[in-house]
This record gives sequence, C-alpha cells and structure tokens, in this order.
Amino acid sequence: MQNLSVRIFPDPILQKQSKEVDNIDEKIVKLTKSMIETMKDSDGVGLSAPQVGILKRIFVCRDFSDEDKETFLILINPTIIDYQGRVESKEGCLSIPGFYEYIYRYEKINMKALDINGEEQNFHSDGQQSIVFQHEFDHLNGILFPERMTQIKKEIFLKRINKAFK
Repeated sequence: MQNLSVRIFPDPILQKQSKEVDNIDEKIVKLTKSMIETMKDSDGVGLSAPQVGILKRIFVCRDFSDEDKETFLILINPTIIDYQGRVESKEGCLSIPGFYEYIYRYEKINMKALDINGEEQNFHSDGQQSIVFQHEFDHLNGILFPERMTQIKKEIFLKRINKAFK
C-alpha cells in the first residue's frame, strides 16, 4: 500500500474540481485501500482523494450502520440524486485540523456511486452517514466546509484558520 499524507489547508489542490474515474483498475483499488488506512490512522470518518493530492472523484468513509466501526464504504464517481430536510451539524476536517464549526446540511440524501467492483450502488442515508457523504462529496468539487457557513461566520472562521496555518 502506498503511504499517503493528508493535504492541509491552504493547499491549492483542496479547492480544485476532481475528474471522474474512467477505469477501476488495480491502481484505483490500491489507492482506495491506502485511503482507508490513512483515514483510520488519522482518526477520521471520511477521506476524499483530493485530500491526499489526487484529483479523482473517489471518497472513502466509515459505514455508520456497522456498530463495530470496522466497515468502510468506497464511493467512486458519486452523484447526489435527491435530498430533503435540513440539519445543523458540527463539522471538522482532516485537512483543517483542530477547527470545528456548525453548518447546515441536507438531513437525508440519496446518492449513487460505483463501488470498487464497478457496480452501481444506491445509498439512502440520513444522520451522520448523510453528513459525511455530503462533506466528502464537497471535497470532490473543491469545496471545504467553511464555504457552507453564513458569510459572517465564514469570514471570522477563515481569519482564524488563515492565522493558524501561516
């Protein structure tokens, strides 16, 4: 497995759009395994490919339906197909370590994605799973969670993190 390191804000790759995966080959399989290990080693619950410097539409995350916390999901080329409700969640990010803030997300989402075998999967999620899916999906579009804050909260938050990461 490759040794991956999490990119930290303000690394410019974190604000770039990821490209779709055309072929799920051995390289992609190895990448997803390494991403899961990196996420676990970092005590994270989700990790996107851009966070490890790879602009591919892939993310991995914990499967919150597994109470033992040992099952992980791999989503390739994910798309949100439906959403409903609104919920406030306190979020942090492995790429902005030590900073947390409340933001709004959809309460429930339906997402489709390819699994590691290239099979299309549909995910109907709510609660923490829905929030993690949305957070990681944002990364694939170059969006960090402070972008989801109100303008005034975002300005204050960005001043704090810019000062901390200089």
